[in-house]
Amino acid sequence: PEKSETNLEVIRYLTGRGIDRDIIRECIDEGLLYESLPYHNCVFVGYDENGRMKYANLRGITSNFKGEVYGSDKKYAFKICDNPEPKKLRVFESAIDLLSHVSLQIMSGRDWSKDAYLSLGGVSVNAQELPVPLSYFLDSHKDINTIYLHLDNDDVGKKATGNLINQLYNKYRVIVQMPVLGKDINEDLMILTNRNKVKEETVR
Repeated sequence: PEKSETNLEVIRYLTGRGIDRDIIRECIDEGLLYESLPYHNCVFVGYDENGRMKYANLRGITSNFKGEVYGSDKKYAFKICDNPEPKKLRVFESAIDLLSHVSLQIMSGRDWSKDAYLSLGGVSVNAQELPVPLSYFLDSHKDINTIYLHLDNDDVGKKATGNLINQLYNKYRVIVQMPVLGKDINEDLMILTNRNKVKEETVR
């Protein structure tokens, strides 16, 4: 999709959902995120090994619109992988949940950059094979030994998590870390952010 001259609406939307401003800026600077025209959607981008844009996932900022751009190659789904040889992979249903988890790590003062983070762009409950983004990432990163599943805490997320465990446990250490306060990681972040704001106001 065509790029907007600025990313102000996307930044406003994502920070409004509790996501850390620095990780938003980092994604924009690295070309992983931008604001589209004419609808000003969030565009989460994936690249191939040669740095060519191969995937784009859209998230509306004024509605619940979600979708992948026609022709996107799911092998190159949105991810953050600053470590060239990560040992741990963290898997999410959506890009916003991925960024929400990173934001929670930043809030906790943890070094999040050693792990790899992958958005599946949605899940299938009864898939007989691994999701394309996950399968391709694991084939391309042989050092991965631990996989954290951060899927939604609802019926679909639980069933998809169970399905993935059955396909992965023979080869990897699989750890399930579902949201504990809300349906998804972003809801957890929003709840914790609001609690922090209340606590700060009480102290003042």
